[in-house]
Amino acid sequence: MGKDSLPFFLMVMVQLGGAGTAIISKLVMDEGMDPFVHLSYRQIFATISIAPFAYFFERKTRPKLTPSTVFLIFLCSIFGVTAMQMTYLIGLKNSTATITTALANLVPAITFLLAVLSGLEKVGLRTKAGQAKVLGTILCICGAILLSLYHGKVVIGQLRIHWKYSEQTSKNIEANTHGNFFLGPFLVIISTIVYSLWLIIQPRVNERYAAPYSSTTLMCFMASLECVIVAVCVNRDKTAWSLNPIRAISVLYNGIISSALAFYLMTWCIKRKGPLYVSVFLPLLLVISAFLSWTLLGEKLYVGTVVGSILTVIGLYGFLWGKKKEMERNTVHIKEEKVLKEKNQLTKIGLELQFSKKTNVNPNQSFANAQSKI
Repeated sequence: MGKDSLPFFLMVMVQLGGAGTAIISKLVMDEGMDPFVHLSYRQIFATISIAPFAYFFERKTRPKLTPSTVFLIFLCSIFGVTAMQMTYLIGLKNSTATITTALANLVPAITFLLAVLSGLEKVGLRTKAGQAKVLGTILCICGAILLSLYHGKVVIGQLRIHWKYSEQTSKNIEANTHGNFFLGPFLVIISTIVYSLWLIIQPRVNERYAAPYSSTTLMCFMASLECVIVAVCVNRDKTAWSLNPIRAISVLYNGIISSALAFYLMTWCIKRKGPLYVSVFLPLLLVISAFLSWTLLGEKLYVGTVVGSILTVIGLYGFLWGKKKEMERNTVHIKEEKVLKEKNQLTKIGLELQFSKKTNVNPNQSFANAQSKI
């Protein structure tokens, strides 16, 4: 398999895994599983899955932990895992997998807005790249509003492929789809905002603690404790922690596939292709989730869902195009500055050599001094 086709194949697999997470999580929660308990199990299994990578790959290169680094990892566990996934799961429970995965495309736009407000990013309205980023952000937000507030007529009706667990939960799915159509998308939007905060904090952790597997293990471990505490406080029923076969499959799948394996594959692809390449595949998650929800969960597709999803995807690609052009422009600018600096250094050396000839200074000694300055 070629160098270009392997990252493509892996990112498609990551989106398939993410769509499976949305479907199976929606299924077990409509079947009656508490979302807080579900998230607690997920983080426990994610910690167990990632810990061996941290031990074997980073035991000799792992830097020393400082109190400030531990605090940053703690903030990442709060924003990037606990708060984000709690609002996401409860939003998913009160919405549909299609709407939830569509709203996930808001993450780049919201991160851009937060970065601008915090001074980490410039808008650059005078350039085409800046205009594309702003327009893409506006389209994403408009799509999110449409998904949240408008359903409209049914575009594609139900297609029920017989599945035992899906049949048992069809009434709950129908009730959640119509009864809480505002609460679900609203909570998912909150989850994207919280996740965007994590994206701003996480780079500081990477700078101070260059051990991604170890930091992720600590983050998932802290999130496990946080989620268990919240789950125990919210639901004191011990039977809520019991796992039937479909619940066990769900928490194992989400912990191992969607957290541990997905993190590893995305890290591998980011290192070789960059974060922009990974972001381009986000709309594929929406397409796969919509198809699986329609075929397996009997979900209907409405005008608001289709149009809102299209606006969000167009906005995402517009934003990514602008970001790519901005990165290319910055790269060219850096290269030009480097060439200009080298040219100035050579000019300075030439002047020093001419001055040494006029003052009868040893040219070889002058040239050696000039070389040492470069």
